[in-house]
Amino acid sequence: MRIAIPIHSFEPGGVERVALGLAAQWREAGHEVTVVLGRPGGAGLCSAPALDYWSLPTRPRFQQATASWRTPWMVHTLYSFLIENRVDVVFCPGNTYAVIGAAMKLLMGHHAPPMLLKISNALHRPDMSGAMRRGYGAWLRAQGGLFDSLVALSEPMRREVRECMLAQPRQVEVIANPILNRRRLIQLGRIERRAPSAWGMRYLAAGRLAPQKNFALMLRAFAAGARAGDRLTIAGDGPERGPLEALAGSLGIAGQVAFLGHVATIDPLLAEHDALLLSSDYEGLPGVVVEALAAGMPILATDCCVSMASLLDHGRTGLMVPVRCQDGFAQGIAALRDLRGDPTRARAVAAHYELEGAARRYLDLMRAVVSRREAERRRDLALSTLAPCRSLRRSQ
Repeated sequence: MRIAIPIHSFEPGGVERVALGLAAQWREAGHEVTVVLGRPGGAGLCSAPALDYWSLPTRPRFQQATASWRTPWMVHTLYSFLIENRVDVVFCPGNTYAVIGAAMKLLMGHHAPPMLLKISNALHRPDMSGAMRRGYGAWLRAQGGLFDSLVALSEPMRREVRECMLAQPRQVEVIANPILNRRRLIQLGRIERRAPSAWGMRYLAAGRLAPQKNFALMLRAFAAGARAGDRLTIAGDGPERGPLEALAGSLGIAGQVAFLGHVATIDPLLAEHDALLLSSDYEGLPGVVVEALAAGMPILATDCCVSMASLLDHGRTGLMVPVRCQDGFAQGIAALRDLRGDPTRARAVAAHYELEGAARRYLDLMRAVVSRREAERRRDLALSTLAPCRSLRRSQ
């Protein structure tokens, strides 16, 4: 098959990393895969797999404009690519690319290729105002009629997708988010988990420093629930880094919190720390939780997605507290000191999110979608051929 994947850039992002991992697997399986890039640069360029990348040439002075207007530019770029190249299917790797797929439907009509959309983020958005939620709900329902297939990351998410997007049962497929390849699963599984020091816990958090992740709540909860010997390491970068560093200083915990910025891999950090913290307001299925599970690490997370209870195996692999509950999160930080968890069970849960198996399931789904579209095309052609004959009979 000829598969096209739109990606804004090589800037670090879980959705894009997963998409590139799938693309590499599909190419290895013998398919023609093209990653259509909005911008060719980005911090993740050095670690990008060897694939076919396509982008529109831009002059250096316009590159900042393409970053500021990345969605319209991505629409223009993907449309230009599809006009010049015939593909069998377009894979939209996350919710943020839904508008890109919708634009292709509007611009290309029935000439648009079949499109799959992976639902990468929560559909219930508590961060939005009432008016924004109503508008977002209408947009989600529209998506249900635009895409040939919608991919949920878990069974609970399948129900969420059908409810919010009014999708037909055959439209929604469940494929676990392919976060870890088999080799990495094995490597993380070799990490030996030891009891934390009685003098202090080493907590780890990772993610983009953006409002969705609510690191401010984590810092306030850490200030309230941590002991003097406890330490918190935050891996990741983003627009809130400066304010978060200032907040840590004002809370008096600057000496206990380390901001590492972007890291190529968190695997060494998973081996060096005792527990993972996740304070997000909403998520689709957070990859960092799966990575921590693969390392057998206990977790404290907010109830930020419909899949979280099953990820934490209802308390066997971690603790869950309500979203935006600072007191609950502070209590969870303290409770982690006595939670040994179940590393064997945690690693079994993580194994469901293996890349190789998910890549095969996506290919099966793409073949089914392409076959269904072809059958519909043949049916419409047959009906259009029969219509004149029926009209002639009526006139006689």
